[in-house]
Amino acid sequence: MIRVLLVHDTYLLRTALAFLLGREPDLEVTSASWQRAADLSRSLRPHVCVVDMDSPEAGGPRGLRELSGHGDAHGEAPAGGDGRAALLALVSAGRPGPLRRAYEEKALGYLSKNASPDRLVEGIRHVAKGERYIDEALGFGFLEAAAIPLTRRELSVLSLAAEGASIGEIARSLHLSNGTVRNYMAAITRKTGARNRVDAIRISRGAGWV
Repeated sequence: MIRVLLVHDTYLLRTALAFLLGREPDLEVTSASWQRAADLSRSLRPHVCVVDMDSPEAGGPRGLRELSGHGDAHGEAPAGGDGRAALLALVSAGRPGPLRRAYEEKALGYLSKNASPDRLVEGIRHVAKGERYIDEALGFGFLEAAAIPLTRRELSVLSLAAEGASIGEIARSLHLSNGTVRNYMAAITRKTGARNRVDAIRISRGAGWV
């Protein structure tokens, strides 16, 4: 059996998707919001984590890196047998920012949210065996992601800022000092050619970075 943890912040969508996946005889599926995912991953020890990258929580301290560290080292060893859960990222083709974050966290699979459930099942089975799986619909998205001038941490800061978080809230979420967050915001503003923080968020949203 392939143990799958499905992480999505929308309850209706994740429960419906978990139901569909759970009909496959070789998949044992559990679903959770990003808020609960890290703790659940620690106890469940999944082979594969299917993650919604459109949530700003994906780039937080309890995001992808925390999830992937709790794989099963004693079952069908995922992602090359190193005891880490294999990551399969669900991404929107027009949002290269989340795609870039998934790549930098070494996700093994990448699937467009417009793909069919059959493609998702196929992707899960591939990454569970340590095989890379990339949806061809995301080819141009990878090119766009490679051109983003921001670092992974800057993208995380920007994603939270775009959700309306204050400097202090971003600092607490990412375990940084307020001064460090301000430095990141200054770098983001400079790299995007923006006039200020609000303008940087506008430009980044238009480009699909957040």
